[in-house]
Order: sequence, then structure tokens, then C-alpha cells
Amino acid sequence: MATSPAAPAAAVTRIASRRTRPGQEAAYEALVREMFEQMRQTPGFRHGQLVPPEQPGGLYHVISQFDSEAALQSWNASPKRADIHARMRAVAEDEPEYRVLTGLEAWFAPAVVPATMHPPRTRMAFVTWLGIFPTAAFFLWFVAPLVAHWPFLLRTALITGLIVATMTWFVAPRLTRWMRGFLNPKR
Repeated sequence: MATSPAAPAAAVTRIASRRTRPGQEAAYEALVREMFEQMRQTPGFRHGQLVPPEQPGGLYHVISQFDSEAALQSWNASPKRADIHARMRAVAEDEPEYRVLTGLEAWFAPAVVPATMHPPRTRMAFVTWLGIFPTAAFFLWFVAPLVAHWPFLLRTALITGLIVATMTWFVAPRLTRWMRGFLNPKR
């Protein structure tokens, strides 16, 4: 009897939020960069990002993504993590608050990135259009003629549903990755 392959584990995004001691911002940021270097050596680590506070004395957010919960737990149990976190305690006011996002929750969770760090709306609109235009054109060209005899609302529901599904699971994740430099130019 053949067995089906196991479903791939869902990616896990962890957001750690914490304040630094006054005057220790540069030391904290250096430790976070060092931590990211160590994380890169951990199997299953995808990427990390440090989001500084909008105002002095505000929260830093450290966003890290792993291939799976098991990869995150492997990092959590590592001596390298224990060492770097012990050194961070000297420059931080308190222990970090963690938030873990998995699967679709990561798509619909409120952003922790300050509004000033989001890409300009015009660039986001342009990249969205770059994805929607060919996706909509494809379905209007190939699917719309097949359902031309359907009632208008049913036809519209099908076409827009196909566009949304294709954008969500295929086009948007790739397009935002490919256009990262355009969306987030170095400031």
C-alpha cells in the first residue's frame, strides 16, 4: 500500500517586542544583528528583520521566520540563543513579549511595522496592479467565454474568486518577493 507524503510544515513567524535601556539602543541593535548571523546557521531559518521604534524609548520588534515550529523550537533550545539572550538582558529593560503567527494567521494579523516603514502607497498600488492585471486578463480571456451564458453575478463571483485565490496563493507572494527592492528602497 502506497503512503502519501506528509504535508509540508507551515512556516512560523515570531515577533519579539522589547524596550532597550536608555542609551543602549546601538548595543541592542548590534546584538540583534549578531543573533541573526547565528540564526542563519540554524536549519530551517528563513529570514529576520529588526524594526526599530517609531519614537525614542519605544518598542523594538524582532521578526524572524522559520520553515516550521520544529525549526523554531530547535533555535529556542540552542546554546547560542541562550548566550545571546543572556547578553541582551544587560541592555534591555525587560524580557521580550512573543507573538507567534502560523499559516493564514500571518496574512491577516495586524502589522507590527510602524506606518512610517511601510512602502509608499503608490509603489504598493503599482505592484498590486502588476499582479492583478495579468491575472484578471488570463481569467477573462480563457474562463469568461466558457461561462458567458451564466447569470452576471454568478459569472462575476467565479471570475473574482479565481483572481483572489490566484493572487493570494500564487502571484502576490512571489511578486512581493521579486519586487522587494522596489517596494522597500533603502532610505
